[in-house]
Amino acid sequence: MPETLHLAATSDGIAQAAALLRAGGLVAMPTETVYGLAADARDDRAVARIYAAKNRPAFNPLIVHLPDLASAERIARLSPEARALAASFWPGPLTMVLPLRPDAGLSPLVTAGLDTVAIRLPAHLVARDLLRAAGIPLAAPSANPSGRVSPTRAEHVLAGLSGRIEAVLDGGACAVGVESTILGLDGPPALLRPGGVPVEAIEAVLGAPLALPGDPTLPKAPGQLASHYAPEARLRLNATEARAGEVLVGFGPVAGALTLSAQGDLLEAAANLFHLLREADALAGPGGAIAFAPVPETGLGLAINDRLRRAAAPRP
Repeated sequence: MPETLHLAATSDGIAQAAALLRAGGLVAMPTETVYGLAADARDDRAVARIYAAKNRPAFNPLIVHLPDLASAERIARLSPEARALAASFWPGPLTMVLPLRPDAGLSPLVTAGLDTVAIRLPAHLVARDLLRAAGIPLAAPSANPSGRVSPTRAEHVLAGLSGRIEAVLDGGACAVGVESTILGLDGPPALLRPGGVPVEAIEAVLGAPLALPGDPTLPKAPGQLASHYAPEARLRLNATEARAGEVLVGFGPVAGALTLSAQGDLLEAAANLFHLLREADALAGPGGAIAFAPVPETGLGLAINDRLRRAAAPRP
């Protein structure tokens, strides 16, 4: 990949960043919390590249950044509580996890195959200009290698991701400097992560306390269960051939009825994973079984195997 571009937050820089995003590129953008590593949330391959660039070991749900409430309405269902919170805190450092609309058009890698989506309307003026210029929903976790400190300046992004992404759009230092507050709103309002909006302010709008971490009413955060996002069919891993009644999903030299990547390309495999899980489940039918060929435990293979192990784990 060519050297990562360091773009100024001018009209030309924003237009160049927007064009890169529409073409499937990765662009680090400033928000009021931290810099986010943005990609087209509808593009499977672009979203898979986020995980590759960050060396992220699991497919956890990503936050979708949008310019306005109308955009949020097109991909999620907002309850009265969500609308009240949006009126008070959007744009701003509040992320809401909401029921996903069936026709939202997002890559399933963004939602990790769940029927909910995490949405935020950033307040940073450069981020808002970029979202309007790009005209697409942007998936954007923090713009740093997995496990490293979140970046609050463009130079922090370049120190960790230079040469792995197309560009960073320099909007100066982030004002808040901590990640957004995340609320689960697909049921009773629950705090999933404290952050830039105080809990007390949220509770004042809702007129009721939030469920807090440790409360028995708190929904499980995505990725916490050993068996998670599992298909109806039973899963067998590290298979080199199909047994009777199994749908084999191949990889590399192991051919199957479906394949993650005939070339053994982990980026292609990651982009295909959630789609093929659903397709294999439909082919297997009631009481059926799915077998997956071995996938290397390197790079994106770590995230692919993490997801497959959760899907194959014994059901509660």
